[in-house]
Amino acid sequence: MLELLKNLCVLRGVSGSEEPVRNYILSQIQGHCEYTVDSIGNILAFKRGKKAAKHTVMLSAHMDEVGLIVTSITEKGGLRFAPVGGIDPRVIFGRRVLVGASAIKGVIAAKPLHLLSSDEKGTAPSSEALTIAIGAFSRSEALRHVSLGDTATFDTQSEELGSGLLKAKALDDRAGCAILIDIIKGEIACDLHFAFVVQEEIGLRGAKCAAYSINPEFALVAEATTAADIPEVPESKRVCKLGGGAVISFMDSRTIYDKEMYKVAFELGKKLNIPLQAKEAVAGGNDAGAIHTSRSGVRTLAVSLPCRYLHSPASLISLSDLTAARGILAALGEDFAEAK
Repeated sequence: MLELLKNLCVLRGVSGSEEPVRNYILSQIQGHCEYTVDSIGNILAFKRGKKAAKHTVMLSAHMDEVGLIVTSITEKGGLRFAPVGGIDPRVIFGRRVLVGASAIKGVIAAKPLHLLSSDEKGTAPSSEALTIAIGAFSRSEALRHVSLGDTATFDTQSEELGSGLLKAKALDDRAGCAILIDIIKGEIACDLHFAFVVQEEIGLRGAKCAAYSINPEFALVAEATTAADIPEVPESKRVCKLGGGAVISFMDSRTIYDKEMYKVAFELGKKLNIPLQAKEAVAGGNDAGAIHTSRSGVRTLAVSLPCRYLHSPASLISLSDLTAARGILAALGEDFAEAK
């Protein structure tokens, strides 16, 4: 699963431009399940198990990543842009990016330090104060390579760090996609539905459509969540920690999770010796926010991977947490499919 995840993270798939990710996932699951691609671009897959399920269970992960979109081009050839999804402008200045379908190389540029006013030196530049430099010296030259509406992604390679860590872009939520692909490729006890959805980062849009189409009784959302276990952050604000196991949420800003499902997750984790941790904050949100209110309501639980530096050019996860998330998601899918 590690090489699969590395490959997924390198792919470029800003919200609304998920086609490369979708095509790769389809190449991986072909022959292992039945699937369709809906009008918004979600992959809706069905995997037959050793026996029919008593309940319809959907496992979901989103294909899209945060990024940038070109909004205008200056007379000197710089690309003005807006963020797609939640990106902290402090982490993007000076970063390399790839722009448009041709992956034009660029770097995010701002006014030089020695030209900043005293007030400007004390604050991070806003997105409006930044441009993407692609080596063009005029607007007309830039337009030969880039169009308005082109998206840009961080130019980051996936690589292992230290002992059992992975650094990459787009771990939110290519890690969830890798887990779902891995489950589809293996044998499962009961029938399960899978949704690889689009446009989570800009409003949970694909998940809303997927949940309506599949109409599950239970949903498991495979995600990544902020791990703030870093220096200068108090213990009470760290949310979760790398190496502590898969993260089970009881509430976030969009969802109060099903209490019985939450309880079952920890019971199964203990039974199967899968390390789990509770998300110790009511913050953030994910596709569960759209899924659990679909139709007449869906019993929903989020299983997340602790991730440092989320939505940045270089996020970081523990591979032991990835294994734990894969294990508990597969176990929960079987348990809820067979629930009495």
